[in-house]
Amino acid sequence: MLKAMGAGWFRERTKKPGSAGRFYRKSLIMIFVVAGVPGLIIGGLLYGMAGGRVKSELLQLHYRQIEQRSHNIDDQLGNLELLLSHWAFDSKFDTNLIETNFVQNYEKTNDITKTLLVMEGSNSMVKKVELYLGGERRVLFNPEYTVLDNQTASAVYEPLIRTKQVTYWAQKAFDAEGKGKRDLILVHQIPGGTFQPFGVLLLRFDGAKVASLLSTLTPYNDGETFLSQDSGDLFVSSSASASNSPLVMELKKKVGTLPASKGSFFYNWKGTTYTVSYGKLSRISEDWTLVSASPITQITAPVVFLSKLIVAVSLCALLLAALLAWLASRQIYSPVNRLVQVLFAGKPPASREREDEFALIESHWHNLNRESRELNTRLAEQLPHVKEGFLHQLLQGYLYAYSEEDLRKRMERFKWPVEGRKFIILYLQLTGITSMGGKFRYGDEGLVTFAAVNMIDELAAEHFGESNTINFHDLTAGVLLMVPGEEPHAEKVHRFGQELMQGINQILTMRVTLAISPAVTQVTDIPLAFERVKHAVSHRNFENENQLIDLTEEVTEGSPAEVVYPFALERELVQALRTGRQPEAEELLQAFLEALTCKGAKEIDVQQGMLQLLGSIQHAILVSGIHPNRLFGGANRYEQLSQIREPELIMTWFREKVITPFLEEMGGRTDAQVKRYIEEAMIYLQNHYQNDISLDNCADHIGTNPFFLSKSFKQVTGKNFIDYLTELRMEKAKELLRESEMKISEVAEQVGYQHSYFNRIFKKLEGMTPTRYRELSRHS
Repeated sequence: MLKAMGAGWFRERTKKPGSAGRFYRKSLIMIFVVAGVPGLIIGGLLYGMAGGRVKSELLQLHYRQIEQRSHNIDDQLGNLELLLSHWAFDSKFDTNLIETNFVQNYEKTNDITKTLLVMEGSNSMVKKVELYLGGERRVLFNPEYTVLDNQTASAVYEPLIRTKQVTYWAQKAFDAEGKGKRDLILVHQIPGGTFQPFGVLLLRFDGAKVASLLSTLTPYNDGETFLSQDSGDLFVSSSASASNSPLVMELKKKVGTLPASKGSFFYNWKGTTYTVSYGKLSRISEDWTLVSASPITQITAPVVFLSKLIVAVSLCALLLAALLAWLASRQIYSPVNRLVQVLFAGKPPASREREDEFALIESHWHNLNRESRELNTRLAEQLPHVKEGFLHQLLQGYLYAYSEEDLRKRMERFKWPVEGRKFIILYLQLTGITSMGGKFRYGDEGLVTFAAVNMIDELAAEHFGESNTINFHDLTAGVLLMVPGEEPHAEKVHRFGQELMQGINQILTMRVTLAISPAVTQVTDIPLAFERVKHAVSHRNFENENQLIDLTEEVTEGSPAEVVYPFALERELVQALRTGRQPEAEELLQAFLEALTCKGAKEIDVQQGMLQLLGSIQHAILVSGIHPNRLFGGANRYEQLSQIREPELIMTWFREKVITPFLEEMGGRTDAQVKRYIEEAMIYLQNHYQNDISLDNCADHIGTNPFFLSKSFKQVTGKNFIDYLTELRMEKAKELLRESEMKISEVAEQVGYQHSYFNRIFKKLEGMTPTRYRELSRHS
């Protein structure tokens, strides 16, 4: 079989290059993945369910063993504490030992020695039991009776009595210098229960046996187990490690940061992962920490072997899947290869290798399908804009050259149902953008119109089967309704108009003027109908209220109201502008507009009147030597004004676009001339102050009007004309009073005043009479 497979593979490799394309390679990879994935999944499941579970169970078993053995150690230490406490309260070790002569009382001495030997044999870890009696004699039973020298007693045993604890654990070296090996000891002061102990009963433990007991927590060759006292320096290790060894210090530091009193965790140390278990032992008012660290590799050795076995089996299954995938892909590709050879017989092999075989077959269909979708998408996106452009051209009359049949065909191509339909044109105009106290202001015309058009579309969709709206973006909009020819439509159109007005009033706080054309059956009549409704709106009443103008209804009106043009207000307004009186000019403009917008005034009449006023103002601008085109920057002010339909906006427009630029230009040009006028006026006052001078004759002398002179005099000198003249006359009067012998009446006449008035005004300004002033000036 292998030989036949090899021969087949050789024949495939010696074929013409490019005979197997991307589909063959993709199918081979897919079959290999399909055949190999089950083996990988099975291997993963075996590892996860068997290897992972075994590893977890081994670790849990290890933790349970550690916890159980730590309880055993705790119990053994607790038993030793109970044993020592029991003997410490025995009558053999009461206060009589202070007065006992152990040399003479041999029986007492022998009894204590036997008792200590019995205690020493009660536990295998106890190396030696000792009894120390302090005081003047300083006797030690070890277990034989011994008298200690002062140095040994003071250095070794006396500190054991002077502690505040009655029973406690410690580590101590029993040589006088304290440099020998330190033994773990359990100490109990005697006699038990007294506040004045005179001796200690202590158990000295065998270090090797204590280490052997701790090593039961780590049943492996490597690892570390130790006991450490939380508040002292007691430390016992199963491997005789020092308390400052690196591993011990790192483990103590790590355990100290954990919040729980017991638990387990993994710890990496020098490339080795340890599983660490720790717990707390309560030992006679002292807490000990028991830590056991074992290399995890020793625990998980069986799992490693099982994992290797699973990987080997998975690799074998993967190789088998590769072989089966190769055989299956050859059988699947055989008919595809024959189809490709037929379809692409003359195509270069290199081109076939770059593409998938099925991709070559499907590419033509996909290309056509994609082009079709793109065309449909573009048509769907552009159709609303094309329809709006066509409708705009139709309403404006730009399609007059097309016949009725051509227009209907174009509308049918736009999916408009025109057969058996009548056409109604609506023209809507919004007013009150600044006077209704709404949410919009001047400059928001486009936004307001957009919102209104959306409302028109929603309401028209509810009332009519087919409608189209054109947004003119200037608070106006046009609507083309297509209604069935045999159905009555007047009531429905009126109801639509009323709902639209109410909606715009409530939502946009604007007023609506809506004109409705008669129904037409010919598409070519639509532009004429649009012009009629647009013209009808321009004849609306100028009051800011809703108006519905139906051109199908017969309107019975009396003679139209006669428009009275306020020529007098126009002349006063132009004169105010010529003389630079801006506040007065604005007041006259307001009065002029109010005169035009009287009750019953039409919009077209108000617009014509304001255009006439604009012409008169532009004539005054030309007469003043200023060219309107330069002043207005070439803007067509007539066109701008004709687009404004509300009184507040007209006032604002005139103030900002006409009056203010003209007065600023006039002010800039007349500054030097004004100063020259005031200088001439001041010279005239200096030369004629003694005469009867008024503002009028001074203005006539310098060639200007009194109002301009008064305003300019105050602006240049900072004083009113009369104040300046009065001050000038008073200075001349005081000069005559000081330097001449003229009578007071003569002085008054000399400066242009009557005698009585001169006295009164002099006293008012100087605070004293002319006579008193002369006396004081001469005396000084």
